[in-house]
Amino acid sequence: MNNLKKIVIDPITRIEGHLRIEVEIDENNVVREAWASGQLFRGIETILKGRDPRDAGLIAQRICGVCTNVHYRASISAVEDAYGITIPSNAEIVRNLVTLSLFVQDHIVHYYHLHSLDFVDITAALKADCKMASVESEQWSEHPYRNSLDHLESVQEKLSNFVKAGRLGLFANGYWGHAAYRLTPEQNLIHMNHYLEALRVQREISAAIAIFAGKTPHPQNLVVGGVTSVADILNPQRLNDFMFIIKDVRDFVERAYIPDLKMIVSAYRESIKAGEGRASGNFMCCGGYRFGKDSLLFESGVIHGHNFDEVASFDPSKITEEASRSWYENDAPLSPYEGDTTPFYTDLNPDGTLKSEGKYSWVKAPRYDGDVMEVGPLARMIVGYVKQSPTIRPYVERFMDSAKMELIDFSTSVGRNAARAVEAQICCDYLFDMMSDLIENIKYYDEETWTKYVFESLPKEARGAGIFEVPRGVLSHFVRIEDARIANYQAVVPTTWNASPKDARNVRGAYEEALIGITLADPSAPLEVLRAIHSFDPCLACAVHVIDTKGRELSHYKIMNSCSL
Repeated sequence: MNNLKKIVIDPITRIEGHLRIEVEIDENNVVREAWASGQLFRGIETILKGRDPRDAGLIAQRICGVCTNVHYRASISAVEDAYGITIPSNAEIVRNLVTLSLFVQDHIVHYYHLHSLDFVDITAALKADCKMASVESEQWSEHPYRNSLDHLESVQEKLSNFVKAGRLGLFANGYWGHAAYRLTPEQNLIHMNHYLEALRVQREISAAIAIFAGKTPHPQNLVVGGVTSVADILNPQRLNDFMFIIKDVRDFVERAYIPDLKMIVSAYRESIKAGEGRASGNFMCCGGYRFGKDSLLFESGVIHGHNFDEVASFDPSKITEEASRSWYENDAPLSPYEGDTTPFYTDLNPDGTLKSEGKYSWVKAPRYDGDVMEVGPLARMIVGYVKQSPTIRPYVERFMDSAKMELIDFSTSVGRNAARAVEAQICCDYLFDMMSDLIENIKYYDEETWTKYVFESLPKEARGAGIFEVPRGVLSHFVRIEDARIANYQAVVPTTWNASPKDARNVRGAYEEALIGITLADPSAPLEVLRAIHSFDPCLACAVHVIDTKGRELSHYKIMNSCSL
């Protein structure tokens, strides 16, 4: 294939962090090769060396400004695991309430505010017949969310005023009118209605999270041994406030989010059946989130090559990271306990493209027993379904029946979003079960929220891991402690798994594999590439970009090979 043409998308917008995607397409505009490159160095692991292990959580949560609670929790839990500290039941429940609320918030924000515009054409919504849109919404829900004629007319007027005023904000640079859009004008309007409603809903979930977490996005309610939000769990009004918000959010999920995804599945069924956005089919879950006596919300397991007849056990000791194609000195596949994050930047090609045959990303290549894995809601829903999970399979079956899907259909760009919506529905429902567990404990005078320990009496040498399912997939923090200080620290995050570059065997990561075979309707507007990448909900290391009000570059910085951090 000598006629391959390279397309560079840098940066990928509507994600967290800085991601660069390069693809090669043939003369038929079919993607034949792809490279995913994380463009920023995180460095938190280096900062943590030499620190008091009890401080790790407050620093590690700064890895991300979006999923801070989960990094905070995984870090604290890694230290607890190292020291053999078991937290009280109330502390575990409070942590679960906060984390699962974040699941719901993250999924709503991701779909509506980061990803839906890959499916929704805003300009088409301006042409919608509002009366027909109100009727259309009845096809997707028995009780549609805010679908009155007056309300839809007000939404359309608001969108029209944005356009007339020239203040489109994040709507300004979409591929409006693209041939790959499939919704009718009325369906586009319904989606934009819920887009605006989701702004309020996600704000409410933040308030619910703050009830137990103190604040967001950088909470401070966790300590090694438990939680500090004692007064909140003993205050009936605080518990009621939390449940009231979740009830309202659940209403949005049931009447807007789930119906909207059924609409998307129907409109984009052709791309689903074509397998657009399908990766290797290797799925990994660590499971977790206990409720009741011994029930778990998520199952653990590993599936290879879309083989839904066999689920292997998850074994964290099989996790390694290598850097043969990443900008670090040590290329060897290492256990995270021995991981090395010494940077070694090799720059780009003279034409500004990635060195596709050498190192090309700040993201490492994690592997499970040597294999690439995809993690996230898709993996959790498939593993839970195959393992006959009583908390997952009924929800997945219900969605498949109503949306006329097969299990393999979830393993696509559109399917990942369907899996995420179903998971939001599950989390909303089981948050009430976990709250019931907390109330039951308090009812019988169990008010413990912290396990007492004496730091000076703890082992000076230890190591531990905090491994959790979080919104984007399996998150694991590994800490090695020597002389009562952190000797080494590694965080293997969900996006590290999914955005992995190629490894020493030249095996693609999930992002890259999901792009292979996609046909672009218009190479100058690669909407299909964005659709596939956004379906993973990328969350790379946080970055701050400085521009002037006209969007012009103020300065350009280059990382030299000789840098040391």
